[in-house]
Formats: sequence, structure tokens, C-alpha cells
Amino acid sequence: MAADMKRKIQGTVVTIAGSKTATVLVERKVMHPRYHKFVKRFKKYLVHDEKSQLKVGDFIEAIECRPLSARKKFRLETVLKTGVE
Repeated sequence: MAADMKRKIQGTVVTIAGSKTATVLVERKVMHPRYHKFVKRFKKYLVHDEKSQLKVGDFIEAIECRPLSARKKFRLETVLKTGVE
């Protein structure tokens, strides 16, 4: 992997934590090793939202950046779809 390649994640905003932080739930599908069925795996990431524009339910894309806090290592790239709330 090249040094300038940044990871991108897509997920749904589940909580707004603080003034410029959102918790994003990322879902991925993996094949079960024994049963050969696709199962869902979930992970939560903290995303930096500089303009505080996110709402719960938004579907976003975030890009990897330098560590902004102990757990916050992604920043908001784009809002792909707005939520219902």
C-alpha cells in the first residue's frame, strides 16, 4: 500500500458525540468460514465533523487522517445521503 493511499469508510451516523464528533457504524459482509453464508460484521468509528453538519441517520463517507484524539482518526469527506431526523 502506498504512503499516500488513505482508507475510506462508508457508514451511518448513529450518535453525535460532542460538538465536532460523530459516531459512524460501518457494516461489512464476510463469508462464514464453515457455513459459507454471508454474515454482517459491524464496527464503530469516530469521525471529525468540522462544521457540525451531521445528523443521526446520515449516510457518509469518511477519509483517514492524522490522529485527532485517542480514537478519532477519520474526518468527514462527503454526506452521501441525509437521514430522516
